[in-house]
Amino acid sequence: MLPLQVEFALDPQQYVPQLVGAVTTVVLFVVVFVVLYLLGRYVTTRAVEGSLRQRGFDETLVSLAVSTTVVVVAVVSVALAATVAGFGVVLAAFATLAGALALAVGFAAQDLIANFVAGVFIIQDEPFTVGDWIEWDGNGGVVREVQLRVTKLDTFDNQLVTVPNSDLADAAVVNNVANERRRVAVGFGIGYEDDIEAARDAIVDEGGRVEGVLDEPAPTAPVTELGDSAVVLSGRVWIDPDEHSYGATRAQFLEAVKERFDAEGIDMPYPNTELSGGVEVTNVGEAGAAPGD
Repeated sequence: MLPLQVEFALDPQQYVPQLVGAVTTVVLFVVVFVVLYLLGRYVTTRAVEGSLRQRGFDETLVSLAVSTTVVVVAVVSVALAATVAGFGVVLAAFATLAGALALAVGFAAQDLIANFVAGVFIIQDEPFTVGDWIEWDGNGGVVREVQLRVTKLDTFDNQLVTVPNSDLADAAVVNNVANERRRVAVGFGIGYEDDIEAARDAIVDEGGRVEGVLDEPAPTAPVTELGDSAVVLSGRVWIDPDEHSYGATRAQFLEAVKERFDAEGIDMPYPNTELSGGVEVTNVGEAGAAPGD
């Protein structure tokens, strides 16, 4: 039996071209990527930042736009560098995978994206800012912080409320302190026998004495309703909402007028109902005699 002899011929020189080619491709990819990324980042971020600041955009949005631009420049630089280096197949596979991933993430994060977009519009349009008292859908509070995803508010009971920005963007938001002046209106009911002019003078006089009430527009008290049990006068005064609280002013106004009405004998009737007619009772004798039987 003859021994089997196998000779292996290993020639390192045959792998040199492939190795040099691979190294050259990698180096080319890295060099092109670094050049494109640094140049693109420098040019695009300066252009985006300068353009947004020139148009008066909020610093939060400027920072977000710059960060997004850097990511886009990095992705584009990778794609161009891969194309130049000859990584076409890898780039195509990467693009397909990235597209599928983006689609999946988009479906999974619809609410997050909606809140994010709403936050961008809220920050830019400024329907309210930090410190404003706002109301929406039966809720209300003072804005503590506006973020890209949520808005945080403090209620008047000192509770923290975190609201998704999409809820605020889709609702009719009332900003109670957006204007320089705010009207405080309180309805005062007086009896039908009372003197309307005397009641009006008392309301206007007391309204003008409340701290923080403006001289212009002057306090007024027109008759706004003839109720079932009272004539209603609407006491109206104006305040600067940045300087004085609506709730505190209304409470002082209401208390002052009540005390003035009591002092001058002006009635503030509560709702009452008067029944008229008669009641007929029959078979009283039979109903009373039935238990004895």
